This record gives sequence, C-alpha cells and structure tokens, in this order.
Amino acid sequence: MSGPITVRLLDLFRIGLGPSSSHTVGPMRAAGRFRASCLRRGVRMDRVTVHLKGSLSATGLGHGTHTAVLAGLHGWEPETCDVDDVQNLPVTLGLDPLIAWGDGHVRMHPDDVSFLRYHEYKHEDLPHPNTIVFYAHQGDALVHRETWCSLGGGFVRRAGETESKFDKERPAPPPYPFHDTQSLVAIAIANDMTLGGIVLANEAAWEPTSGATARGLDAVWAAFKNCISRGLEREGDLPGGLFVKRRARELLSRVENGIVERGYAPVARAQAYAFAVNEENAAGGRVVTAPTNGAAGIVPAVLVEFAERQKLTRDKIHGALATAGAVGMLVKTHASISGAEVGCQGEVGTATAMAAAALCELMGGTCRQVENAAEIAIEHNLGLTCDPIKGLVQAPCIERNAMGVAKAWSAAQLSLHSVVSNVVSLDRVIKVMKRTGDDMRREYKETSEGGLAVSLPEC
Repeated sequence: MSGPITVRLLDLFRIGLGPSSSHTVGPMRAAGRFRASCLRRGVRMDRVTVHLKGSLSATGLGHGTHTAVLAGLHGWEPETCDVDDVQNLPVTLGLDPLIAWGDGHVRMHPDDVSFLRYHEYKHEDLPHPNTIVFYAHQGDALVHRETWCSLGGGFVRRAGETESKFDKERPAPPPYPFHDTQSLVAIAIANDMTLGGIVLANEAAWEPTSGATARGLDAVWAAFKNCISRGLEREGDLPGGLFVKRRARELLSRVENGIVERGYAPVARAQAYAFAVNEENAAGGRVVTAPTNGAAGIVPAVLVEFAERQKLTRDKIHGALATAGAVGMLVKTHASISGAEVGCQGEVGTATAMAAAALCELMGGTCRQVENAAEIAIEHNLGLTCDPIKGLVQAPCIERNAMGVAKAWSAAQLSLHSVVSNVVSLDRVIKVMKRTGDDMRREYKETSEGGLAVSLPEC
C-alpha cells in the first residue's frame, strides 16, 4: 500500500488567474521556477526561448499560456500578480522585449514562446501531455535547459523528478493517515468525525503557524465570493472571437424576479453563480482552482448559495471546503484532475463530486452517504471529453459547470434519500475514471482536435 495522502488542502484550492489551471497557472509557476533555478545556479544568459508541447501547444493560445509564461519569467505569482499587467505583456514585451533578471536583463520577446505542432514532437515520449521546455541562451550557445510538466490544478513538476526540489518538504506523518476512501471513511466513523474533520485535523498537524489553514480557507472563501460578485456585475461578450455572451447576471435576474419556478430557484441561483465564476475565468480574471480553473465554478456556486440561504457559520464553511477537498485529494492521488490527461471527467467530474460530497454533509448526510454522493457524481461524468472550441475555456466549459451544479445537487439528494445502497464504491469509480482516461484518444483530451471543438473549425 502506498503512503498516506499528503496533498495539501490549500494546494488544491489555489487562487490564481484564468482561464486554465493547467495552461495558465501551472505554466506561470513553472516559468517562475525556471527563473529561480537559473538565478540560483548563476546561469550566465542573455536570452530565453520556450517550447510548448502536447495540450499546451494545441490549445495554449486560446488558454493564454504564452502570456502566463511571460508573467512567470518576470517572477510574478498567480495569487498576487496584477491581472491587467499580465494581460498587457504581449504588447509591452513586443515593444520592449527585456525582462529584469538578477542584476541585469534578458531578452524575451512574445514570439520566442513557440507553439509546436504535433508533427514536430510526435516521435518524442513526452513526460506529460502538458509539457513545457525552457532554453537559456548566451549568444548563439544553449547554456541551460529545463523541461517542466503542468499536472493540472496548478501543480507542476520538473520532468524526471518524482518530487520537485522546489516543493515544500513532505509533511510529518498525519495524525489520521488515510490512503483511499475506504480508510478515510473508516477513520472518520471510528473517531465520530466528518471526512472534512479528518482533513482539517491533518492540516493542523502540518501548519507552519497556528491557524494558517483557517486563514487560508478564509481567503479562498473570500475569493469565491469576490469572483461571483465580479461575474454578476459584468455583461457583454467574452474575449476570444466566439462571441459567447455573459449570462450570469441575466439568469440571476430571472431568479430574483420570480420567473424561474420557485422549487428550482436555489439550483438556478447556484447555476448563475457558476456562470459568473466561469465567465470571469474565461476572461482571465482571478479565480480559485476547485480543483481546476476549467471546473472552478461548481464548488463555489453550490456552497456559496447554500451558505447564504442557510447562514452557515465559518466553521461549517471550513468543514465543507475540507470535505470537498478530501474528494479532490483522492482523485488527484489515484487518477487525475488534468483534462489533458483524462478528459473533462477529471475536471468537471471531480468538481461535481467535491460539491456533492460537501453539500450532502451540510444537509446532514453520514460519512457513507457523503461517499455515495461523490461516487454518484463521478459515475455520471465518466467518459466526459475535454473539447474546448478554439481552445477557449468557454464552450462547452461554462455551461458544463452549470450542469455540474445540477448534478451535484442531484447526487447529494439521491444519496440522502435513496433506499438502495451504493453498488460501486468511490475508490472503484476513481480507478475506472483513470482507466477511461487512459483509453481515451488524445483528440478528446484538451487538444481541440475532437468532439465539439471540431464542430466549429477556425477556417
């Protein structure tokens, strides 16, 4: 059996920029780590070039990957960077292609970030479907090279390393070690705790300072609400050329004016919140990976709507986030949350399961019922392809998040009120998700070369 799961809650819920955790947040962090590596090694260089491969090259232009790389090479962080400054980089560096680097500067023109065509690397054994290669040059000489992988959800790792040397030290053994859903549920029941309670207890043992996790979850919750608020304030078309209309404000107006049937109103309000988040994400705004940017709307939509209606306390909110996080940890450890690796089942499927589990718990569900809610949610997203049109995280992604809200509500209700015990465990369905993703053709895994993406060709 593998060691206990040590994915950190605040690594799963990362505050960063849209439109994609794999294609924006991850590459920005990888570029920043390449910069730090060069400076630490004292690499003498005057120019940087970058090659994007796999899914990063297939959909990276629509996902803003080139802009994220430029920002990371500046040393900017996804959590704190100025959104407008990042979005202006292709113009500002096009006019003055120099980046401050140590005591001097290096040349970095936007055109030096290359989107390699599939035929240019198809004979290579890529370490991951999201691969990025950085080259440091001194004159005509290549003096340093690093290959990085964007693993989904903003997680990155240098190729060839099981653990990045930049990663935090592995935490001490947790007080409640769990390896899978079966062990997590058994521990929670034995200690009369919730699944989220187990996660929070483990986090407390790993905190650098007392209360760090609680403060981090407060920041995540504030980011959820701020993103919803920003998305509800804006109208018009999203950038990128698809002319997708922002619809969050209109849907919420229909709810508040009683046009939506009363019994459906809570779900419709939550769907309006999901539209708001994913429209902000599509516009490159600041969102929270939950567990990815492409699926960022489902968890905040479901939980913020329920928290407003039920006036949840801070402790209840933290517990719900931790329960949602527990499901995300299990999927990330035993399958994947990367659309480029397993398709959208790993993104929207996981987010739906996270929201269903948290909602079921808030409604009074037992640990077994919470597990069952998450299992139902993933089971009915199996095989979901990642096929963004024109590489933009807009269609079908935004509506897919709104549908995830409805599925999360249904999964929680089915688990709470069904008289049939679950036939398939959450552990088993996560393994099936991984096998399904492995069997899925690459055209259906965030390449914009299959499915709905080819229904609207660019030419």
